[in-house]
Formats: sequence, structure tokens, C-alpha cells
Amino acid sequence: MARSAGRTQITKALLHVRQAILDGEFAPGERMSELPLVQRIGVSRTPLRLALAELETEGLLHRLPAGGYVVRQFTQGDVRDAIELRGVLEGTAARFAAERGVPARAVNALRAANAAIHELVHLSDSASLEQYLRLNETFHARLLSMVRSPLLERSMATVVSLPFAGPSAFVLAEAELIASQEIIFIGYRQHAALIEAIERRQGARAEALAREHALLALANLEFVIERREVLEKMPGAGLLALTRTADRALG
Repeated sequence: MARSAGRTQITKALLHVRQAILDGEFAPGERMSELPLVQRIGVSRTPLRLALAELETEGLLHRLPAGGYVVRQFTQGDVRDAIELRGVLEGTAARFAAERGVPARAVNALRAANAAIHELVHLSDSASLEQYLRLNETFHARLLSMVRSPLLERSMATVVSLPFAGPSAFVLAEAELIASQEIIFIGYRQHAALIEAIERRQGARAEALAREHALLALANLEFVIERREVLEKMPGAGLLALTRTADRALG
């Protein structure tokens, strides 16, 4: 019972601090002072320290040699690497699903999620976008879970915890960029091809499609870094270090 309560306190601190970082309440390089956080969140120092250690493992914090943590800053290269790694992991999941075989109900669940996405790809109202966000997250979560690999799931959790690395990181940007809306439709078509490859037990094709699908996020990254007004609306935007070239493009 005490162990469960302790885990609850760690989770509370973890979620609170992670969200505060992504919301821009802490700047890159800012030290995470324990006492203000303890008072703010309402947990003791031990669960807070364990939560900060988990955030270091996720990559959002950097541990100082003398002790304590500061908020990390991410380069465009970091984001590209994270997206590439997500593609590798999703590609592996897709290949496992195709080669090992999965129940028909799992494939049908993917198909149902993608059919619902098809109804939304050309809409841009807030309700439709929220629904698209949920469906896209559902599709990717089902793809990963259908192969029943705890190792893959743990690895993916680490990668997508980084800013902009998740499959729906650019959904809000896609709503505002016409060129990016076209990428949403391409994504839907790739989902459909991926489902077909898994169903036909085509492992190499399924892996290639999943990896290519993840790379759509790189195209959206290029759109976003050229438009500061869109970038600033995205969670974690303050953690991204823009290159001088990008800064000139942004005016």
C-alpha cells in the first residue's frame, strides 16, 4: 500500500514537472530548484527527486556534475534524430506484425481508425482536429501494441517523450499550414498501405512504409521552423534552438 502511494506521488511530480517544462515555464538551462517545486506540487522531496531522475532518463533534463538538474535545450538535429528513431521502432513493430502474424481483429482495429481519419483529413475546425489527434495517436499506439513487445514499447516511450518526436506532434501546425494539410492526406494513404502490407504478411514492405511514414514529420518540421508564429503555439517550442539560418528565414 505504501509502495503504491509512493509511486502515485512520483507520477504526480513527473507529470506536473514535465508539463511545466513543455509549457515553457522553465527555460533551457534553468536549474530545477527542489524546494519551490515541492511546495508547488505538494509532494515530498524523495518522490520529486525520483521524478527528476526519470525526466533525465527521458532526456528533458540534464544532470549537473555537482548535483541537481537543468532543463535541456534541443537542436533541430536532436528532433530529426528522435523522429528517425521513432520510424525505426515503428518500422520494426510493423515488420514483426507482418512476419509473426496478428489477429484479424487487430488489423480491423487499425483499418477502422484509419477510416475515421479519412473523414477528417480535409477538415480544419477545432473539433475535427481534436478527433484527428486522438485517432492518429490511437492508430500508432495500436500498431505498437499489436506485436506485444514490452521492449519495443519501453523504447518508444523514451523516444516520444522528447519534444516534437511523437506521431501527432505537428497536428496543430498541420491545421494552419496548407502545404502541411496535404501531408495529412499522404499520411492517411500510408496508413492504408501499411495495413495492407501487415495483412499480406509483407514484412520488408511494412517496415519500409512505417519508416517512410515517420519521415513526414521531418517535412512538417521544416515548415514549422520557417514560421515562428506557428512554432510558438507548439508544446516544447521554447526548448528548440533554431539555427542562425532558420532565424534569418523567420525574420
